[in-house]
Amino acid sequence: MRDLLYRFYRRCAEADLPELQRLATTVETWWPEILAFLHTGITNAGPEGTNRVIKTIARDAYGFRNPGNQRLRTRCATTRRARGHLDAR
Repeated sequence: MRDLLYRFYRRCAEADLPELQRLATTVETWWPEILAFLHTGITNAGPEGTNRVIKTIARDAYGFRNPGNQRLRTRCATTRRARGHLDAR
């Protein structure tokens, strides 16, 4: 794994493209987390997806006069039934 990572960094540096250098910097910064995922397979994708839905709903409900309605819309959008996990019967 170490050899592959070294080759990746070297190719990014040799390409002399700002985008690839930025990618290499990002990978270097997040490498401990990336390695933890590769070893364990554990990810925080579920909570991140829920957070994205909450932010989207809150953005859509911006301007409602009643903050309670905004909270209700967010809660309804993030329940399991709303996401299709439970049978609606």
